[in-house]
Amino acid sequence: MSNGRILPPMYLFTSLACMVLLQFFLPVYQLISYPWNAIGIIPLMLGMTLNISADRAFKKIGTTVKPFEVSTTLVTSGVFRYSRNPMYLGMVMILTGVAFLLGALSPFIIIPIFAITMDRVFIVSEENMLDQRFGGKWQQYKENVRRWI
Repeated sequence: MSNGRILPPMYLFTSLACMVLLQFFLPVYQLISYPWNAIGIIPLMLGMTLNISADRAFKKIGTTVKPFEVSTTLVTSGVFRYSRNPMYLGMVMILTGVAFLLGALSPFIIIPIFAITMDRVFIVSEENMLDQRFGGKWQQYKENVRRWI
């Protein structure tokens, strides 16, 4: 936790747990069966790669990765050229990969819930902080790079 707030990785782990529980207790309908469910490895690995790349970019520049902390630098290079929120996008991709691996319909329900939660709980306030901190630079970046993809 940071300042008493639950951080995004905890939301991710909770979402993963919910997906597994839904798979076993309320699978609804098996959409994707073996071996086709293995395609989930692709978004899972891409999501992990996005998260690692974004984290490294923050650490390389020396700014905070934690939500609600003041950024010292506006990161616009690397994966941030394509998405203003590559870590959240990466987490959504991880959930998508796991949903494919599980194969049932019910785990897919968690993905939009997670994305909307990240947007409302973190992204909106983070972007407001960046606007206040970086002003015109942030506005220009925001106009050229999409929030998700």
